[in-house]
Parts: sequence; C-alpha cells; structure tokens
Amino acid sequence: MSEFVSSLRARATEGGQERILFVETDPAVIAAAQHLREMRLAKPIMVVRHPGEDTAAMTLGGLTQVTIDPDHAKTLEHMLLSGGNGNMSPTEAKELADDPLVYGMYLLKIGEADGLVAGKIKTTSEVIRAGLRVVGKQEGVETISSSFYMVVPPFRGGEKEEVLTFADCGVVKHPTAEQLADIAIAAADARVFVVGDEPRVALLSYSTKGSGGDNGVSVPLVREAGAIVRAKRPDIKIEDELQADAALIEAISQRKVGKKSAIGHGKANVLVFPSLDAGNIAYKLVERLVPGAKAIGPIGQGFAKPINDLSRGASVEDIVHSALIAAAQAKKDRKK
Repeated sequence: MSEFVSSLRARATEGGQERILFVETDPAVIAAAQHLREMRLAKPIMVVRHPGEDTAAMTLGGLTQVTIDPDHAKTLEHMLLSGGNGNMSPTEAKELADDPLVYGMYLLKIGEADGLVAGKIKTTSEVIRAGLRVVGKQEGVETISSSFYMVVPPFRGGEKEEVLTFADCGVVKHPTAEQLADIAIAAADARVFVVGDEPRVALLSYSTKGSGGDNGVSVPLVREAGAIVRAKRPDIKIEDELQADAALIEAISQRKVGKKSAIGHGKANVLVFPSLDAGNIAYKLVERLVPGAKAIGPIGQGFAKPINDLSRGASVEDIVHSALIAAAQAKKDRKK
C-alpha cells in the first residue's frame, strides 16, 4: 500500500469513523462502500429513492440505506424554490428533491452525514450544481474548484514516493486571475490536511520569469494571481510564472528563476494550471504514462461541507480514496 494512502487512512479514522453518503447504485460504488464498512474506514450510507430500489448487493453487504423521506423532500423543495435558483418551477424543484444526489446534499447540509461522494454516474456539472444549490460555499469562498493528488515515483533524488497536487483539473475552464488565486489558496489549504506537509505553490505557465515574453494569455494571468495570493495570504509560499520543469527540478529552477525562489528551487508540490485544458491534460498524461503513478480525485474545494466528485471511470479503489479524503476533511472542519 502507498505510504500516502496509509497515512490518509490513519487521518480519516482518527477518533472514529465518519458518515459518508453515496448516492449512486453503481456496482463499483457499492463495492467501495462495502470495503469502507468492512475495514472500518468509514460509515457508508447509501441514498436510494424508494425501498423498492434496494439491491441484493447492498443487502448482502449490510450497508445502511436511506430512502427519500416525504417531509424532508418537501423542505428541500421549498429550499430550492426560495434559494435564488433562478426561475425554477415547482415541478422542477419536486423532481430535484426526488433525486438521490440532491437529496443526499440536503442530508449533508442538515448534518445527517459528514461527507458525500458522487460522480460515477452523474456528471461533474451535475455534482457541482447540486452542491451549490443545496450545501453552498464555505464562508469567504468565491470559487468552487477541484484538485487531484498525484502519487508518483520519486523523481527528485529521494527514495520515497511523492505526492503532487494538481489544480484545477475539473471545474473552472478559463479562470480569471481572482479565480486562479482562489484555486491556489484552496489547493494549498487542502494539502495541509490531505497530505500533511507544507504547501509550496507554483502558478504554471509556458513561460518562466519572462522567458516567453509578456504577450501570452497565461503570463499576465498568473502574475496577477500570484500578487493576489501574496496580498490575501502572505503565509502561503508561492511562485508565479513558472514552467513545469522549473517548478519541479532544482537545477532548471536555478538556471531559469535565478538566485532565490520563494518556494525553494524545484520544490513545488502544488501545481496550479492556467486553464482547465492544461490541468486535465496534464493529470491524465501523468497517470497514463508514468509507471506506478496514481491520480486520486477530483477532490472538491470550496464547498461548505466535504463533497468529492468521481471520474466516471473510477475504480473501487478510486472511490475508497475519495471517501477517505472526505472523511479527513470532515475531521479538519470539525476542529475549526
């Protein structure tokens, strides 16, 4: 087992098991929930529309099941109609309240669970939209985003695996400088409880410190985002306008950045990409081309409660890891 995953399990279960909601009856989801229960890593709760949707797999696995309660559903309908959701009709609100994903978000909001994992069947946009409609954002957060935790073999001279944060790889297509700053801050803060080390953030570009000229779209974007982060959160170690090799390799950083680096030459562990295209392509390339690499995520950032999305190609192991991070986040939030 990966050292990172082992430490994540320890953090997720410290002081007791968290209640994690699953809202899809995909076989991989059910198998992951059974594993979490059997290994005492979490208390999985399966949300289904009606008792008739009970499946043999869930029954045999002894999983806790919650059906949609009519009284709760009515309260949820009212919330959806009065919660600034545009011109939502009563019919649409009723249909949404009968959707296990949206109903699960309601249970999370009212404290009936500690985290939620979805996306094996639902799309990312559906998960994000349901989370925003019902759970909402953390106080002071403007941008909902996501990150992947890339577990890779040692490549900087050490002997242990490395864990890199990649953000945003799943939500914000073309971030503004303000949004990019929000993504960087959220990714840095999340890393503290997910990985347990000090974040060193690199705002990536095709250019390092002016090497690509000043006219490219990403250069002024990442420079401005870096200035915003430094103003808002001077405690975060961050360097803007770095090419990926300058962010990760000491010798290249020394040559391209100069004598001093705010994050230490080649020591970045949080990579913030200038667009969703760049982030999504990068994580998939690393996952598929680097032997032994593992992508854990996407992990939601900015919601008021832990909500993690899944790739629709997620394996049982992927779903378990996503649930463990939700559990770890719930413990962190409780300590605030």
